This record gives sequence, C-alpha cells and structure tokens, in this order.
Amino acid sequence: MSAVLETVRTADGTVKGVPARLPSVTVFKGIPYAASTAGDGRWRPPLPTARWEGVRLADTFGDVSPQAEDTEGVAKSEDCLNLNVWTAATDPGERRPVLVWVHGGRFLFGHGSSSHYDGSSMAGKGIVVVTINFRTGVFGFLAHPELSRESGHDASGNYGLLDVMAALRWVRTNIAAFGGDPARVTVAGHSSGGATVMDLVYSPLAKGLFDQALVQSAALFPRDPAIGTLCPSHRTKDGAERGGVAYAAERGATTLQELRALPVEKLLEGSGADDTDVPGNPPPPLFRPVIDGWVLPKNYWETLDSGSQNDVPILTGNNLDESGAKPRQEITLADYESRAREKYGDLADEFLRLYPATTDAEAGDQLNASLREATRVSTYLWAGKYGETAASPVFTYYWTHAPAGEEDRGAYHGSEIDYIFDNLHVDDRPYTATDRQIATTFSDHVVNFVAHGHPDGPGQGRWLPVDPDSPTTLRIGDSWARMTLTDDPRLDFIGRFFAGRNPW
Repeated sequence: MSAVLETVRTADGTVKGVPARLPSVTVFKGIPYAASTAGDGRWRPPLPTARWEGVRLADTFGDVSPQAEDTEGVAKSEDCLNLNVWTAATDPGERRPVLVWVHGGRFLFGHGSSSHYDGSSMAGKGIVVVTINFRTGVFGFLAHPELSRESGHDASGNYGLLDVMAALRWVRTNIAAFGGDPARVTVAGHSSGGATVMDLVYSPLAKGLFDQALVQSAALFPRDPAIGTLCPSHRTKDGAERGGVAYAAERGATTLQELRALPVEKLLEGSGADDTDVPGNPPPPLFRPVIDGWVLPKNYWETLDSGSQNDVPILTGNNLDESGAKPRQEITLADYESRAREKYGDLADEFLRLYPATTDAEAGDQLNASLREATRVSTYLWAGKYGETAASPVFTYYWTHAPAGEEDRGAYHGSEIDYIFDNLHVDDRPYTATDRQIATTFSDHVVNFVAHGHPDGPGQGRWLPVDPDSPTTLRIGDSWARMTLTDDPRLDFIGRFFAGRNPW
C-alpha cells in the first residue's frame, strides 16, 4: 500500500504535512493563500502571497483574524489569510472530491482551525477537506466612502467575502497536488459561514469558483422578516458607509491613512456591537456583508428574481431548536397574543386561529410550532424561488437530534456540526452508540453529496430534490424520514405573510 502524501508542491512553494488524528490522513496546516492584510493591505482585496524557497513545514495552524473571542490558543493577527488541508490521498493523480469549509461566528469571530472542524474523519472517507481563515468583524466588513472611492469599483465592506473567493481560487489552482479534484469543489458553511456561502451563490465574482454548496441554517426566503435578526441580514451600501464614517470618527480617525494606522486593539473596541438600525431581537451584528454594487450587485430577491445567481446543486437545512425555538418555551398567554399582534398585524387573528392557545403551556407549544414551521417553509420557498431560474437541484433537511448531555438545549443552532464532521471525540459528552451512528450516517450523506451531487448512496432513497408541488423535507437525526412542512392552511398563511414583507 502506498504511503499517504507528505510533501506537496503548490504554486507558491513546497509544503510538508504532518500526521492527522487518523494515521491514514495527512494534515497541512497554516498554508498562506494570500498576503498579510496588515498596514497598507488593511481593507483592500487580498493580494498574492510571496513565494518561498525550500520546504515549508505545515505543522502549525496559521494566525486567525483579530477578534475578541478565544481562539483555542491560536495566535491572532492581520496576517490571517491561510488554510488547512486534510487528505488521505497517496498520489496527486487521485482526484478526490473537495469540501471547503467556511466557519461561522456572526461574521465577528471563529476560525478554520477549530477542533470541531478537524477534517480527519471526512478525509478518511475519501474526500479532501479544506478549512480557511478570513478577515472578520471590522477588518473584514468595514465600509467607508473613501474606501469605496479608492477601490476602482465604488464599493467597500466585503473584504471577508473577497478573502473566501481568494481561498477558492487557491483551491482551484493547487488542490490537485493534494490528490483533490479542482473540478469537484463544494463550498460549505454554518450560520454566518452558511450566509457567506449564500453570498457566493449570489455574487458574480464567485462564478466558476465552486461546483456545489452546503448551507447550514442560512438559506431563507428573501421576504422572510426573520432574516433581519440573523446572519443573512445584509447592509445597504449607504448605510454601511455612514456606519463606517461614524465608527472611524469615534476612534479619532478622519482619513484612511489614520484608519490604517490605528492599532488592532483600538479597532476591536466595540466592534462586536449590534446593528440597532435593524428591527428585531436580537439585532444582527454591525459588521456584516454589504450590497455594494460589485461583490453583491443586487439584494437576494433581485438576484433570484433576475436569475443571476450561480446555478449549482445545493444541500441546505435548519435545526429544530434555533431561530427562537427551544425545547421549553417560557411565555405567558398574554405575551403570546401580544407578540402575535405586533408581528402579524392585520393577520394576527388568523394566526391565533391557526396556532390557538388557551394556557401558558399551550402558548409555548404554539410559539415553537409557529417558529419551526415558518423556518421550514422559508427554506422551502427559497428553494422554489431559486429553482425558477436555476436548473440545479436543491436538497433540504431538518435536524432534530439533541446531542448527548445537551437535552435541555435540544437540537440547538450548530448542534449538527460535530455530527457532520463525524467528530464526536472533540467534546467530553456521554455519547451513545446512537449518537455515533447518527454521526456516521450524516457524515456519509454529506460525503456523498460532495462526491456525486446527491446525498444518497447507492440503493438509498432518502433524499429527494425540492419539488414546488410537494412541501416536504427530510427529517434527520433521531429518525430519517420525509415530513410535511406543515398543514395546508398554515403553509398558505406563512406564504401570504412573507409575500407582504419587504424583500432582503
């Protein structure tokens, strides 16, 4: 049997990997895909990295974008445009399918070197896994009129998205040397990482950089008002630029030169603030993607309505206990009715007939039902809108499994990540054989999608593409079965409510 790849020549130089968690897998850590963004590179599109001579030992994760959150002992700096590759290939000619993972973290924090994203298990199943770091927060998403003027595109604020695109270009150029197939690249992400993937689907600058997309908890109908409280929420160019001017002035900077000279620590102060101009609870982060006219020329509705999105197969889904739902919803009947009237206005009486409650306990149950069903319907309607002009299939799921030891939190936001990566070793939880089987099965389905464009393996029939005439999805986790999104009257109500909202 041939030995796994250890030394690989990229376009920028030679790298030597180290054994991963599984002995059959090699990991190459901290490979730069673009130059440092410090100094004059701050708030500019990513530039090529410098070539190196000799063999670069890729045994240490690279720096991550400056942020206030803990980064598991990994250093932070503006020299953060690096990535990691896990491969079990024994020959560069193998052409294994590739998964590129975009981390979440409200566009404010997170990093590709998190132990939760360790690619060993998936690489052992026959794909090449790439995780990336990119600029977050103020470093990745500050917009400013002077930045727009110097850009040559009259645009600013989407540097983090440009970083991800640069990483995907690196993958197209270099991944064959790691035994990967540059013609079979799936870009994937969760939460703000999923929102980033959707922005790539919507961006003309990302055309041709990936072949498929896996979107976790981020593909919502553009008229769903819940977007305003979540990571898919975007900023307008004018609003983002005004916010950038105010942010700079609060830190004593009136010119780009002064802004670029500010210490990292000064820029980070207050950078985790919410955008209070957007109604909702909670509000979205202040620093997030911008409809800038270049990276994102149109908003989501306009993009789908014009059919200008990148037409690729998509696997997407949501979780039982997210977007406001939770295992035990504490609300009084009076508050439930009051919130319904505030949210639904003239449709409130119809909502309360469809989701009736006479006690506090019933109010909690019906609130959960309405939130869960609205999320399922939102993704279904998004898929229908996508399919009006795209030929590629969309597969959806609904994750219902509460991780062992986390039953009080239920199937919370992000609870599926360790199962997708088949990484139950990461946390010290009382995992059972059932948990391990769920992880193996879910991970296998994702690998199938990455490899073949369909989550099913040979002889399976669990997954069906979204059909506009069949409002169903695949319940996964505790069971694997088709489920209806809701009953017809509620489906009709949710659709009519969305139709009257302003589009994102």
